[in-house]
Amino acid sequence: MNAVEKRIHTLHQYKPALTLDPSAADQFWDKKLDLFKNKPLNARVERRDSLMNGVDTYHVAYEGFDETPVHGWFLVPSFLQKKSYPCLVMFPGYTADKGLPERYAAWLLQGFAVFAVDVRGQGGETGNRLDYDAGTSTGWMTQNILDKDRCYYMAVTLDAYKAVEWATGRPEVQASKIAVTGGSQGGGLSLITGALHEKVSLIVADIPNMCHMDFGVLNSVGSLKEAADFIKRNPDRLEPVFETLAHFDMMNLAHRIRVPVRMTVGLKDMVCWPETIFAAYNRIEGDKHIDVHPFSGHEVSERQQQEHRKYLAEWAREEQA
Repeated sequence: MNAVEKRIHTLHQYKPALTLDPSAADQFWDKKLDLFKNKPLNARVERRDSLMNGVDTYHVAYEGFDETPVHGWFLVPSFLQKKSYPCLVMFPGYTADKGLPERYAAWLLQGFAVFAVDVRGQGGETGNRLDYDAGTSTGWMTQNILDKDRCYYMAVTLDAYKAVEWATGRPEVQASKIAVTGGSQGGGLSLITGALHEKVSLIVADIPNMCHMDFGVLNSVGSLKEAADFIKRNPDRLEPVFETLAHFDMMNLAHRIRVPVRMTVGLKDMVCWPETIFAAYNRIEGDKHIDVHPFSGHEVSERQQQEHRKYLAEWAREEQA
Protein backbone atom coordinates (compact mmCIF):
# COMPACT_ATOMS: atom_id res chain seq x y z
CA MET A 1 0.00 0.00 0.00
CA ASN A 2 1.58 3.29 -1.10
CA ALA A 3 1.27 6.59 0.74
CA VAL A 4 -1.73 7.78 -1.29
CA GLU A 5 -3.62 4.52 -0.81
CA LYS A 6 -2.84 4.53 2.91
CA ARG A 7 -4.10 8.11 3.27
CA ILE A 8 -7.36 7.32 1.46
CA HIS A 9 -7.84 4.11 3.47
CA THR A 10 -7.35 6.01 6.73
CA LEU A 11 -9.85 8.69 5.73
CA HIS A 12 -12.49 6.08 4.88
CA GLN A 13 -12.17 4.86 8.48
CA TYR A 14 -12.32 8.36 9.98
CA LYS A 15 -15.41 8.70 12.15
CA PRO A 16 -14.99 11.26 14.96
CA ALA A 17 -17.53 11.51 17.73
CA LEU A 18 -20.62 13.54 16.90
CA THR A 19 -20.87 17.00 18.46
CA LEU A 20 -24.69 16.90 18.60
CA ASP A 21 -26.92 13.95 19.39
CA PRO A 22 -28.99 12.91 16.33
CA SER A 23 -32.25 13.05 18.29
CA ALA A 24 -31.45 16.58 19.43
CA ALA A 25 -30.59 17.56 15.85
CA ASP A 26 -33.88 16.10 14.59
CA GLN A 27 -35.89 17.84 17.28
CA PHE A 28 -34.24 21.17 16.53
CA TRP A 29 -34.70 21.00 12.76
CA ASP A 30 -38.17 19.47 12.75
CA LYS A 31 -39.35 22.31 14.97
CA LYS A 32 -37.56 24.93 12.87
CA LEU A 33 -38.92 23.64 9.55
CA ASP A 34 -42.42 23.45 10.97
CA LEU A 35 -42.10 27.06 12.05
CA PHE A 36 -41.05 28.20 8.56
CA LYS A 37 -43.20 25.92 6.39
CA ASN A 38 -45.92 28.53 5.91
CA LYS A 39 -43.63 31.54 5.53
CA PRO A 40 -44.54 33.06 2.15
CA LEU A 41 -41.92 33.29 -0.57
CA ASN A 42 -43.25 36.64 -1.84
CA ALA A 43 -41.52 35.77 -5.09
CA ARG A 44 -41.13 38.11 -8.04
CA VAL A 45 -40.36 36.71 -11.48
CA GLU A 46 -39.32 38.78 -14.50
CA ARG A 47 -38.59 37.52 -18.00
CA ARG A 48 -35.18 38.63 -19.28
CA ASP A 49 -33.40 38.61 -22.61
CA SER A 50 -30.49 36.23 -23.01
CA LEU A 51 -27.66 35.57 -25.46
CA MET A 52 -28.77 31.93 -25.47
CA ASN A 53 -31.34 31.20 -28.15
CA GLY A 54 -34.09 28.81 -27.14
CA VAL A 55 -33.65 29.35 -23.41
CA ASP A 56 -36.38 30.94 -21.31
CA THR A 57 -34.56 33.21 -18.87
CA TYR A 58 -36.17 34.54 -15.71
CA HIS A 59 -34.81 36.78 -12.99
CA VAL A 60 -36.24 35.68 -9.65
CA ALA A 61 -36.35 37.25 -6.20
CA TYR A 62 -37.83 35.36 -3.26
CA GLU A 63 -37.72 35.52 0.53
CA GLY A 64 -36.18 32.80 2.69
CA PHE A 65 -35.26 33.23 6.34
CA ASP A 66 -36.37 36.84 6.62
CA GLU A 67 -37.45 39.66 4.31
CA THR A 68 -34.16 39.71 2.40
CA PRO A 69 -34.91 39.27 -1.33
CA VAL A 70 -32.69 36.41 -2.50
CA HIS A 71 -31.93 36.78 -6.21
CA GLY A 72 -31.53 33.99 -8.72
CA TRP A 73 -31.69 32.91 -12.35
CA PHE A 74 -34.30 30.39 -13.46
CA LEU A 75 -33.38 28.97 -16.86
CA VAL A 76 -35.44 26.59 -18.96
CA PRO A 77 -34.14 24.83 -22.12
CA SER A 78 -37.36 25.46 -24.01
CA PHE A 79 -35.64 24.63 -27.33
CA LEU A 80 -36.20 20.98 -26.35
CA GLN A 81 -39.95 21.61 -26.33
CA LYS A 82 -40.68 19.37 -23.36
CA LYS A 83 -43.45 19.79 -20.84
CA SER A 84 -41.08 19.64 -17.85
CA TYR A 85 -37.40 19.15 -17.06
CA PRO A 86 -35.17 17.80 -14.29
CA CYS A 87 -33.93 20.77 -12.29
CA LEU A 88 -30.58 21.68 -10.75
CA VAL A 89 -30.77 24.06 -7.79
CA MET A 90 -27.28 25.54 -7.62
CA PHE A 91 -25.46 27.34 -4.79
CA PRO A 92 -22.18 29.29 -5.15
CA GLY A 93 -18.99 29.12 -3.14
CA TYR A 94 -18.15 31.60 -0.40
CA THR A 95 -17.91 35.23 -1.66
CA ALA A 96 -19.12 34.14 -5.15
CA ASP A 97 -22.53 34.63 -6.80
CA LYS A 98 -24.93 33.24 -9.37
CA GLY A 99 -23.12 35.03 -12.20
CA LEU A 100 -24.66 35.46 -15.66
CA PRO A 101 -27.17 33.06 -17.22
CA GLU A 102 -24.68 31.97 -19.88
CA ARG A 103 -22.57 30.32 -17.17
CA TYR A 104 -25.07 27.45 -17.17
CA ALA A 105 -25.20 26.79 -20.92
CA ALA A 106 -23.68 23.31 -20.68
CA TRP A 107 -26.32 22.15 -18.20
CA LEU A 108 -29.10 23.61 -20.35
CA LEU A 109 -27.76 21.81 -23.40
CA GLN A 110 -28.01 18.59 -21.41
CA GLY A 111 -31.69 19.24 -20.85
CA PHE A 112 -31.70 20.53 -17.28
CA ALA A 113 -33.65 23.47 -15.97
CA VAL A 114 -31.42 25.51 -13.65
CA PHE A 115 -32.25 27.61 -10.61
CA ALA A 116 -29.02 29.35 -9.58
CA VAL A 117 -29.19 31.61 -6.52
CA ASP A 118 -27.01 34.05 -4.63
CA VAL A 119 -26.04 33.65 -1.00
CA ARG A 120 -27.05 36.65 1.06
CA GLY A 121 -24.51 39.41 1.52
CA GLN A 122 -21.92 37.82 -0.75
CA GLY A 123 -20.78 38.78 -4.24
CA GLY A 124 -24.09 39.04 -6.11
CA GLU A 125 -27.26 41.10 -6.13
CA THR A 126 -28.56 39.82 -2.81
CA GLY A 127 -28.26 41.96 0.29
CA ASN A 128 -28.57 40.89 3.90
CA ARG A 129 -31.25 42.18 6.26
CA LEU A 130 -30.20 39.85 9.06
CA ASP A 131 -30.45 41.76 12.32
CA TYR A 132 -27.36 40.93 14.35
CA ASP A 133 -26.58 42.19 17.81
CA ALA A 134 -22.80 42.38 18.15
CA GLY A 135 -19.62 42.89 16.21
CA THR A 136 -18.24 40.18 13.96
CA SER A 137 -14.94 39.15 12.46
CA THR A 138 -14.22 39.79 8.77
CA GLY A 139 -16.84 38.28 6.50
CA TRP A 140 -20.38 37.10 7.22
CA MET A 141 -20.41 33.79 9.01
CA THR A 142 -19.93 35.09 12.57
CA GLN A 143 -23.11 37.20 12.47
CA ASN A 144 -25.13 36.11 15.54
CA ILE A 145 -22.81 33.12 15.93
CA LEU A 146 -23.82 32.75 19.58
CA ASP A 147 -27.49 32.29 18.68
CA LYS A 148 -28.25 29.16 16.66
CA ASP A 149 -31.78 30.38 15.87
CA ARG A 150 -30.68 33.69 14.36
CA CYS A 151 -27.14 33.11 13.14
CA TYR A 152 -25.91 33.54 9.58
CA TYR A 153 -25.84 29.80 8.97
CA MET A 154 -29.52 29.59 9.92
CA ALA A 155 -30.33 32.37 7.47
CA VAL A 156 -28.45 30.88 4.51
CA THR A 157 -29.73 27.37 5.25
CA LEU A 158 -33.35 28.46 5.18
CA ASP A 159 -32.68 30.63 2.12
CA ALA A 160 -31.40 27.50 0.36
CA TYR A 161 -34.32 25.42 1.63
CA LYS A 162 -36.78 27.95 0.25
CA ALA A 163 -34.97 27.94 -3.11
CA VAL A 164 -35.99 24.29 -3.49
CA GLU A 165 -39.51 25.19 -2.41
CA TRP A 166 -39.69 27.83 -5.14
CA ALA A 167 -38.38 25.43 -7.78
CA THR A 168 -40.91 22.73 -6.88
CA GLY A 169 -43.72 25.19 -7.59
CA ARG A 170 -42.73 25.75 -11.22
CA PRO A 171 -44.67 23.82 -13.88
CA GLU A 172 -41.48 23.48 -15.98
CA VAL A 173 -39.83 21.41 -13.22
CA GLN A 174 -40.19 17.66 -12.76
CA ALA A 175 -41.03 17.48 -9.08
CA SER A 176 -39.38 14.06 -8.71
CA LYS A 177 -36.13 15.18 -10.32
CA ILE A 178 -34.66 18.01 -8.26
CA ALA A 179 -30.93 17.95 -7.54
CA VAL A 180 -29.01 20.37 -5.32
CA THR A 181 -25.42 21.08 -6.21
CA GLY A 182 -22.48 23.39 -5.57
CA GLY A 183 -18.87 23.54 -4.44
CA SER A 184 -17.35 24.47 -1.08
CA GLN A 185 -20.01 26.62 0.62
CA GLY A 186 -22.32 25.55 -2.21
CA GLY A 187 -21.51 21.93 -1.45
CA GLY A 188 -22.29 22.41 2.23
CA LEU A 189 -25.59 24.10 1.42
CA SER A 190 -26.42 21.26 -0.99
CA LEU A 191 -25.81 18.68 1.74
CA ILE A 192 -27.84 20.43 4.41
CA THR A 193 -30.68 21.24 2.01
CA GLY A 194 -30.77 17.63 0.87
CA ALA A 195 -30.87 16.52 4.50
CA LEU A 196 -33.76 18.83 5.34
CA HIS A 197 -35.97 19.10 2.24
CA GLU A 198 -38.11 16.12 1.26
CA LYS A 199 -38.35 17.24 -2.37
CA VAL A 200 -34.61 16.90 -3.05
CA SER A 201 -33.89 13.67 -4.92
CA LEU A 202 -30.11 13.97 -5.47
CA ILE A 203 -27.15 15.76 -3.87
CA VAL A 204 -23.94 16.60 -5.76
CA ALA A 205 -21.55 18.30 -3.34
CA ASP A 206 -18.03 19.25 -4.40
CA ILE A 207 -15.38 19.80 -1.69
CA PRO A 208 -18.19 20.73 0.75
CA ASN A 209 -17.92 23.06 3.69
CA MET A 210 -20.15 22.74 6.80
CA CYS A 211 -18.64 19.37 7.76
CA HIS A 212 -16.81 18.50 11.03
CA MET A 213 -16.83 22.20 11.75
CA ASP A 214 -14.89 22.10 15.02
CA PHE A 215 -11.97 20.59 13.08
CA GLY A 216 -12.49 23.23 10.40
CA VAL A 217 -12.41 26.10 12.87
CA LEU A 218 -9.12 24.77 14.21
CA ASN A 219 -7.45 24.17 10.84
CA SER A 220 -9.20 25.81 7.88
CA VAL A 221 -7.81 28.84 6.07
CA GLY A 222 -11.27 29.50 4.55
CA SER A 223 -14.50 30.94 5.91
CA LEU A 224 -14.30 29.00 9.18
CA LYS A 225 -11.19 31.00 10.01
CA GLU A 226 -13.65 33.82 10.72
CA ALA A 227 -14.97 31.77 13.65
CA ALA A 228 -11.41 31.13 14.80
CA ASP A 229 -10.72 34.88 14.72
CA PHE A 230 -13.92 35.52 16.69
CA ILE A 231 -12.86 33.00 19.34
CA LYS A 232 -9.35 34.47 19.43
CA ARG A 233 -10.91 37.80 20.42
CA ASN A 234 -13.40 36.11 22.75
CA PRO A 235 -11.73 32.97 24.14
CA ASP A 236 -14.52 32.47 26.66
CA ARG A 237 -16.97 31.95 23.77
CA LEU A 238 -15.38 28.82 22.29
CA GLU A 239 -17.98 26.38 23.58
CA PRO A 240 -21.01 28.53 22.63
CA VAL A 241 -19.61 28.97 19.12
CA PHE A 242 -19.07 25.23 18.72
CA GLU A 243 -22.55 24.57 20.10
CA THR A 244 -24.09 26.81 17.44
CA LEU A 245 -22.05 25.34 14.61
CA ALA A 246 -22.92 21.79 15.66
CA HIS A 247 -26.53 22.36 14.55
CA PHE A 248 -25.36 23.03 10.96
CA ASP A 249 -22.61 20.41 10.85
CA MET A 250 -23.27 17.74 8.24
CA MET A 251 -21.40 15.23 10.36
CA ASN A 252 -24.34 15.55 12.79
CA LEU A 253 -27.05 15.70 10.11
CA ALA A 254 -25.81 12.94 7.79
CA HIS A 255 -28.37 10.50 9.21
CA ARG A 256 -31.13 12.63 7.68
CA ILE A 257 -29.89 12.13 4.11
CA ARG A 258 -32.03 9.55 2.36
CA VAL A 259 -31.22 10.30 -1.29
CA PRO A 260 -28.19 9.48 -3.47
CA VAL A 261 -25.11 11.58 -2.73
CA ARG A 262 -22.08 12.26 -4.89
CA MET A 263 -19.15 14.11 -3.33
CA THR A 264 -15.58 15.10 -4.18
CA VAL A 265 -12.53 15.77 -2.02
CA GLY A 266 -9.00 17.00 -2.64
CA LEU A 267 -6.33 15.58 -0.36
CA LYS A 268 -4.34 18.83 -0.50
CA ASP A 269 -7.35 21.00 0.37
CA MET A 270 -6.63 23.32 3.32
CA VAL A 271 -10.01 25.07 3.14
CA CYS A 272 -12.30 22.06 3.35
CA TRP A 273 -9.90 19.54 4.79
CA PRO A 274 -10.31 15.87 3.79
CA GLU A 275 -10.95 14.96 7.43
CA THR A 276 -13.96 17.26 7.52
CA ILE A 277 -15.49 15.88 4.33
CA PHE A 278 -14.95 12.25 5.25
CA ALA A 279 -16.33 12.84 8.75
CA ALA A 280 -19.67 13.64 7.10
CA TYR A 281 -19.39 11.19 4.21
CA ASN A 282 -18.66 8.22 6.47
CA ARG A 283 -21.85 8.94 8.45
CA ILE A 284 -24.10 8.87 5.37
CA GLU A 285 -25.96 5.61 4.90
CA GLY A 286 -27.33 4.35 1.60
CA ASP A 287 -26.39 5.31 -1.95
CA LYS A 288 -23.22 7.40 -1.86
CA HIS A 289 -19.99 7.90 -3.77
CA ILE A 290 -16.94 10.09 -3.26
CA ASP A 291 -14.29 10.95 -5.86
CA VAL A 292 -10.90 11.38 -4.21
CA HIS A 293 -8.35 13.60 -5.96
CA PRO A 294 -5.00 13.07 -4.21
CA PHE A 295 -3.18 16.04 -5.72
CA SER A 296 -6.00 18.58 -5.84
CA GLY A 297 -6.55 21.40 -3.39
CA HIS A 298 -9.66 23.52 -2.99
CA GLU A 299 -10.77 23.32 -6.58
CA VAL A 300 -13.18 21.64 -8.97
CA SER A 301 -11.53 20.79 -12.28
CA GLU A 302 -13.12 20.51 -15.71
CA ARG A 303 -12.54 16.76 -15.54
CA GLN A 304 -14.48 16.56 -12.29
CA GLN A 305 -17.30 18.60 -13.82
CA GLN A 306 -17.33 16.26 -16.82
CA GLU A 307 -17.80 13.27 -14.51
CA HIS A 308 -20.73 15.04 -12.85
CA ARG A 309 -22.31 15.70 -16.24
CA LYS A 310 -22.14 12.01 -17.13
CA TYR A 311 -23.61 10.99 -13.79
CA LEU A 312 -26.40 13.56 -13.90
CA ALA A 313 -27.29 12.60 -17.46
CA GLU A 314 -27.82 9.02 -16.31
CA TRP A 315 -29.80 10.17 -13.29
CA ALA A 316 -32.03 12.32 -15.47
CA ARG A 317 -32.77 9.38 -17.75
CA GLU A 318 -33.82 7.08 -14.93
CA GLU A 319 -37.48 6.19 -14.96
CA GLN A 320 -39.41 8.29 -12.51
CA ALA A 321 -40.77 6.45 -9.54
